[in-house]
Amino acid sequence: MAQIPRRVAILGGARIPFARANSAYSEVGNQDMLTAVFKSLVDKYSLKGERLGEVAAGAVIKHSRDWNLARESTLGSGLHPTTPAYDLQRACGTSLSAIVQLGYRVALGEIDCAIGGGADSTSDIPLSYGKGLQRILLKSNRGRSFLEKLEPWSAFRLKHLKPMPPSVGEPRTGMSMGQHCEEMAKEWKISRRAQDELALKSHLNAAAAWQAGFFKDLVAEFNGLKSDNNVRGDTSLEKLSKLKTSFDRSEAGTLTAGNSSPLTDGAACVLLGSEEWARQRGIPILCFLSYSETAAVDFVGMAGKKEGLLMAPAYAVPRMLHPFAATGARVVATLAKQLAERGSGRGLISICAAGGQGVTAILER
Repeated sequence: MAQIPRRVAILGGARIPFARANSAYSEVGNQDMLTAVFKSLVDKYSLKGERLGEVAAGAVIKHSRDWNLARESTLGSGLHPTTPAYDLQRACGTSLSAIVQLGYRVALGEIDCAIGGGADSTSDIPLSYGKGLQRILLKSNRGRSFLEKLEPWSAFRLKHLKPMPPSVGEPRTGMSMGQHCEEMAKEWKISRRAQDELALKSHLNAAAAWQAGFFKDLVAEFNGLKSDNNVRGDTSLEKLSKLKTSFDRSEAGTLTAGNSSPLTDGAACVLLGSEEWARQRGIPILCFLSYSETAAVDFVGMAGKKEGLLMAPAYAVPRMLHPFAATGARVVATLAKQLAERGSGRGLISICAAGGQGVTAILER
């Protein structure tokens, strides 16, 4: 029997370019994108026709037709059709949670290899039409005769056709993540200037990495897009400072379209497995998944102490680091490659999620 627990090796990843909502991927959905990254990973590591231990992936906003998203995307990936797969969802922490769960199974010797990932489309969103139309349709469907099926439609009104797009607000507060973040910025006295400086550094670093070819073997062209179209390598502090605030329109507001994350479409996945499985296939090990932790905060104040919606990682990180020695599949694959290029080191991934949650992990080499 294998020594338990085994080290969990991160072997590589694949993703498609990330696109701003309603741009390059406006006509495709989650399954198209997730299948594309699975195919890319299968081709990259010569896994066509192979049965893997398991695949886990998910999406935050998805149609009812995507109820079996991970399995359907696996069937279209080129893997052997007997490869099992399941969906999960933990808002922004979805794919990292998938990778961690699969890592546990590898560590315990239950499986030798797995793929974890996620996809999301804010362009191809499901629309509903309210309970009024729902009741009419259900009552009509229950009718046995033509007249019984027709009768409920006497209550139909044009207002029933008003669509109800999914909300990006927290159900318990009605506030968006941006509005919650605005509250946190005020509480912790994080200035507009500091946020703009961090945003500028992020855009410039991402643009430099693209120019240096860092993403060449991580990102597969999809739907005519070859690179992320939400990176602004030509921005400046001057340009960022001129943008209007997005969530608090008063002079006290600090978050803008320039220093906040845009609504984005994309998909990514990661290949992980045991050291032995990797050696048998000649796949270099980039790094190892060492630890993980999750946390949640009372962002509503139900227990008396209200905290910022995005503060959960601040609790998960120290819990993970004591007494021991981190968005999802995209971050894991990128960090793993960085560690492999450096030769050694540790990296922390920290992701906040809706509902006041946080998911963290450590990769090391």
